[in-house]
Amino acid sequence: MEEMHVLLRNRGKIIPTDAKSYMSVGGYVALKKALSMEGAEIIQVLKDAGLRGRGGAGFPTYLKLQFAYNTQSDEKYIVCNADEGEPGTNKDRVLLSEDPNSIFEGMAIAAKAIGAHKGFIYLRSEYPYIRPILIEALESARQAGCLGKNILGSGYDFDIELHSGAGAYVCGEETALFESIEGNRGEPRFRPPYPGTKGLFGKPTALNNVETLANIPPILLNGAEWYRSIGSPNSPGTKLFTVCGNVNKRGVFEFPMGVNLKDILYDVCGGVADGELLAVQTGGSSGAIINPDQIDLPLDIDHVSASGGRLGCGTILVINDKNCVVDIVKNNLDFFRSESCGQCTTCREGGTRLYELICHISSGKGTLKDIETIKDLANTMRVSALCGLGHSTAVPVLSSLQNFEEVYNRHLDGNDCSICGHDRGY
Repeated sequence: MEEMHVLLRNRGKIIPTDAKSYMSVGGYVALKKALSMEGAEIIQVLKDAGLRGRGGAGFPTYLKLQFAYNTQSDEKYIVCNADEGEPGTNKDRVLLSEDPNSIFEGMAIAAKAIGAHKGFIYLRSEYPYIRPILIEALESARQAGCLGKNILGSGYDFDIELHSGAGAYVCGEETALFESIEGNRGEPRFRPPYPGTKGLFGKPTALNNVETLANIPPILLNGAEWYRSIGSPNSPGTKLFTVCGNVNKRGVFEFPMGVNLKDILYDVCGGVADGELLAVQTGGSSGAIINPDQIDLPLDIDHVSASGGRLGCGTILVINDKNCVVDIVKNNLDFFRSESCGQCTTCREGGTRLYELICHISSGKGTLKDIETIKDLANTMRVSALCGLGHSTAVPVLSSLQNFEEVYNRHLDGNDCSICGHDRGY
């Protein structure tokens, strides 16, 4: 099965830090086109194309821009969320390090759409080697007239500031990210107001993921009809997938939305390594854990949501039978409880309690009552946590309970698990 490179089209073909190298393969042509358009026209093209967010819940991109466009303000902002903190995810890192100008161009087009003159890239702190790449690439884009004053001779001003995070997973949440840029503790805000009306520094703000922004130039260049010809009806375009775990070929791949998970696992990645397939987790640590009977699954936003998870960042974690699903979930919960900002009680206390209960089950001391408590608590977190971190904590828990009930039952009332045996002392 062949990949389809729309976002990775320049991989290995250009000098990443050189704007003129990017321009030699058609870069910034879409921006030049956008600079001659009205903001409403740009937003309409993205609406017609059906572009949806590539980092989280798949929210329509045009709506984020529309909200900011409709809000009157003396200043507006475009923010690129490059805080790629989902464990096992590498796709934004590839774009940032190998084709940063595609992100700058997407930001500039989005800025023209809403009337913003300044943008921010919020870079994950664990990507220190990417920071100098972006600094050099930004300066090159300014020298080429693609950023700064009077971009491409249009009379329109737009520039980008680079801001590095401090390692907090919760700052991937948009309002916590705003707080961090403003110099505050990274904690989610209560909403409303929403970022489109009151975001960064209290101004209308459109925030999008790295991959989402990189989709904008090819859409403007080739048109909405072209974009809709790729992928599935409700999830047009391509998607970057990071395949990791117990699989023979790992890496970042690009396929049309709707590609079958089973085809990626066996045709592209050569199947399961060092054992038989036990489970697959789609969408990173915050995604659903499905069993081998469920992997004949079209990978687009709606199909994955219907399976109980979310496509999200596109990470595919392959798990072989030398692992235990309960142990995997315990590891997920350990991550989420440590990354909770502590602001809301539901996430702070609920995440810790879920971890304790899963440890109890992992140790062979759990009961059916513990299972029911876990379900109740996870469902409460899913609907009442302040931000996506608390909501996401519930997904691997509930999906694993649904899809691997017999595995949990084997851990109850002193039954043995050879994988989790080292936890018997808990």
